[in-house]
Amino acid sequence: MLVSVLGFAAVLALVFLRMPIAIAMGVVGFVGYAELRGFRASISMVGRLVIDTAQNYGLSVIPLFILMGLFVSKGGLSRELYQASYAFLGHLRGGLAMATICACAGFSAICGSSLATAATMSKVAMPQMRKYGYNDRLSTASIAAGGTLGILIPPSVILVIYGLLTETSIGKLFVAGIVPGLLGVGFYLLAVQWTVARDPGAGPAGGRTRWGARMLALRDVWAVLLLFFLVIGGLYGVLDVWPLNLTFSPTEAAGMGAAGAFLIALSRGKLSLGGTVQVLVEATQTTAALFAVLIGAWVFSNFVNLAGLPEALQDMVAGAGLAPMAVMAMILLVYVALGCVFESLSMLLLTVPIFFPLVIGMGFDPVWFGIVVVVVTEISLITPPVGLNVFVLKGVVGDVSTATIFRGVTPFWAVDILRLVLLVLVPSLVLFLPNSM
Repeated sequence: MLVSVLGFAAVLALVFLRMPIAIAMGVVGFVGYAELRGFRASISMVGRLVIDTAQNYGLSVIPLFILMGLFVSKGGLSRELYQASYAFLGHLRGGLAMATICACAGFSAICGSSLATAATMSKVAMPQMRKYGYNDRLSTASIAAGGTLGILIPPSVILVIYGLLTETSIGKLFVAGIVPGLLGVGFYLLAVQWTVARDPGAGPAGGRTRWGARMLALRDVWAVLLLFFLVIGGLYGVLDVWPLNLTFSPTEAAGMGAAGAFLIALSRGKLSLGGTVQVLVEATQTTAALFAVLIGAWVFSNFVNLAGLPEALQDMVAGAGLAPMAVMAMILLVYVALGCVFESLSMLLLTVPIFFPLVIGMGFDPVWFGIVVVVVTEISLITPPVGLNVFVLKGVVGDVSTATIFRGVTPFWAVDILRLVLLVLVPSLVLFLPNSM
């Protein structure tokens, strides 16, 4: 166990020294494995992992969902979603911020990336909120917090990666994320209302939209609804009726989603030949980066498992006589602490190989644990000092300080903590839908 603890500490030290997480986990895993089994065995293990990763059909779901998200961004669907949300909520105090939250949730459902959601919606929502006199704290906070929904509401790339790491059903993970995602939307709306109740000038009411214009705004989001229904409906057998008779695997659903997003962007005249090439290049770069992190995580996971850290943790917990829920609370505290210094994917890949065997050994459901981990990861996206969504938003907006954004998101990560506690204490909120499949 000592070797694996030293390995974990070495990864943390290398990351703090600004080494990329993929290289840090790969190097420590390789050296640790070589120390236990020999240099030749370690070389063989790494080579096998690289080949298996490149040939793994299941991993093809990752670039396809990334491609779908990029085509959606190019297709300009975010603007229609925001306009539809504004038509129903814009006349309320804080209504534009609430419309931003709802639009982020809709965009997340067809994008799957928190960073892309935050960056895209900032260009759409920020000018409107400034037009109506919203202060920068509420404006930027609603975008940064709404963007976190991108990793929970299906289809979610990070849920795919968790499913692949733990061999958990991706389909069940997707459907399990729906209720927590909707809870997140509701809690964020409450955070907006709390903010404007304390400071009415933070979010003045906008103009009221007539019902006819509201119906027209809803009509404009048909492409979003169609794409979501195609991907999720095909994945869960909703389309398995005459005359369609369609049922998709996760990879097939991702392929259909990418093709559908491409056709929507093309039909709207938003996609030129150069734009298509740019999307393909960006998807390739993002996929390559993710695969590098995955390979590094698997190398580190093999070292940790060989060193016996998961088994040692289980023995330690059994010897201490701690209740399973107390152990889970300690694990979540570790996640919250790591979330202050790690970005979300790195934290997931570094900790899941260690904690997952312990959690399953205590009798917790792997689907439930996956959703809880993603909710904790959501919190890390808006908490200081890292808060990746905050820094992405700062890069797009430019003239708002990072400190201002962090002050604005405080009510949002506070309600995220409440949602996390609720999901831990009432697991049926997560498991009801997947158990009904």
